[in-house]
Amino acid sequence: MLSKLYGYAGKILRINLTKFEIKIENVDKELARNYLGGRGFNVRRLYHEVPKGIDPLDPQNKLMFATGPVVGTGFPLGARLNVTAKSPQTKLLGDSNVGGHFAAEMKYAGFDQIILEGRSRKPIYIYICDGDIEFRDASNLWGLPISKAYNAIRRELRDWRVQIAIIGPAAENFVKFSGIFFNVYRPAARTGLGTVMASKNVKAIAIRGNGYIEVAKPREFEKFIEEIERDVYSHVQYWPRRIMGTSRILLAANRLGILPGYHFTKPVLNYAFDVSGEKLALKYNVKNRGCFSCILPCSRFFVVKKGIYAGIYGEGPEYEALAGMTVRIGNKDLDAALKAINLINDLGMDVISLSEVISWAMELYEMGIISREETNGLDLSWGNMDAVLELIEMIAYRRGFGDVLADGVVEAAKKLGRGADVAFHVKGLEIIQADPRGLKGYGLGFAVASRGADHLRSEPFIELMDDPRIGEEMFCESEATLRLGIRGKGKLVAYYENICALIDSLEVCKNIAENMNILTYDKIAKLISITTGLNVSIKDVILIGERIVNIERAYIVREGIRRKDDTLPKRFLKEPIREGPSKGHVIELEKMLREYYKVRKWDPETGIPTINKLKELGLHDIIEDLKKHKVPLK
Repeated sequence: MLSKLYGYAGKILRINLTKFEIKIENVDKELARNYLGGRGFNVRRLYHEVPKGIDPLDPQNKLMFATGPVVGTGFPLGARLNVTAKSPQTKLLGDSNVGGHFAAEMKYAGFDQIILEGRSRKPIYIYICDGDIEFRDASNLWGLPISKAYNAIRRELRDWRVQIAIIGPAAENFVKFSGIFFNVYRPAARTGLGTVMASKNVKAIAIRGNGYIEVAKPREFEKFIEEIERDVYSHVQYWPRRIMGTSRILLAANRLGILPGYHFTKPVLNYAFDVSGEKLALKYNVKNRGCFSCILPCSRFFVVKKGIYAGIYGEGPEYEALAGMTVRIGNKDLDAALKAINLINDLGMDVISLSEVISWAMELYEMGIISREETNGLDLSWGNMDAVLELIEMIAYRRGFGDVLADGVVEAAKKLGRGADVAFHVKGLEIIQADPRGLKGYGLGFAVASRGADHLRSEPFIELMDDPRIGEEMFCESEATLRLGIRGKGKLVAYYENICALIDSLEVCKNIAENMNILTYDKIAKLISITTGLNVSIKDVILIGERIVNIERAYIVREGIRRKDDTLPKRFLKEPIREGPSKGHVIELEKMLREYYKVRKWDPETGIPTINKLKELGLHDIIEDLKKHKVPLK
């Protein structure tokens, strides 16, 4: 019987910024068994340590960074991290997942989780080197864009390999959809967690470690890695993902008729190739780049080689940024899009939310609902990139019309008193770059996701294969894996929500799980056992994923979310797609929702998890807490 908990650094670092106090705690074995790491660790602590109803910018909010048991072991594609707090954007669950090298360095420095509490009296950055923690003055860094602040910290520490999580001017100006950026180009940007970090007067966390991570069964672990590597290298998606990453989705979405063109009014565009991942690969990309221990380096480094933007370079872009700064806003100029994406990253904002507030404003402007006078003289016609570039800075610094948009599309519609019907969000989080009318499982996933309109809480990528045989085999319902089907979607979404929660707690890349379908439940159970020494079954790992989904639901239910909030904007429910392969379709949400609640064993009238379901998952303390807060349980 193994008594040591392998795979973990074994320590949690708690930093009280108000008192500048450090506390180090041990990782609890039962916590590891039930929540695994990363996303699971964070949401469990968020639920119990951040009081109901507090303002997200209150010092009582906690900002948590947690990684998982396979990170730092050399497991391929095991390099990710979750950042969590109460969201200033949605007032609900704030959570974002990021790759790169920070997570492994955090493990080597000795920590599985870092928790920031309270608020510093002055701007600081935190330097963690193995077990030593320093608070360093950041007054000279406050106000700097991310790239300049990042380089300044590296110069000050005289360490070019230090890993840095950092915020930009948008966060410091409390733009509600600002993010935390890791080594300049890797964002944990959704739900406004950069704003939480800014509210604590923390500009950055710089981390360096010289430790190592042991696994429980090294020989079995090495054999398992060899098996996974063979599966990845031989997979049909390997080369497309390696060459183009997610940028390859743009042309695929055009073929399916699900582009968010011109704010979800044009799903098929004749200039899609000119702003595609294929065009980037042919004309702009100069090298590949991967996360720590990655064998599928899907990020790319690009250079603009000619034209007025010649000399611009950067990492990516991924599909969400690419589509957001091209087709969603009616822009045909790829060079200008790359300029805009670099600017958004350097100022530190979520490109998905930003693309929504800008495309929303453009649609209102084109319809004559807002005037040029109201936009401070900006001509917000479709594709006007001079105006877009100016507006990006106006939002980051809350100048003029930019201040109207800086709190997100929900608040922007309230401030203007117009445009709420075409403000595309769920629970306050803006929708991604795909039209759910042509991807109905994704649409259901957006509606029920614990952090708002979210494709990564449930990413039923298998729906894109449009193969009824897979649906029949997995869910006894052929329509479940047809993108325009309705039946079986509750089963589909619940299945992928559970496995996504599990993957985000292991902290491996979703490329290897639901996208390539390599890391299945049986393999996850084996991986956990040989890495950590915890003897877990397939049933155990399924319950870990389901437990995390349910505690996230309990958290947002405690904050007031009910069934009525599990919905989509009217355009997707009432207005059929006008053209292309998905023409004529809307989202038949109610039918899918009913099935989803039945699969989840949640109350179909309220959307609240039932007492029996919470008991089944061992969440007895959650039941008592919900009762204490007068949540109507059945």
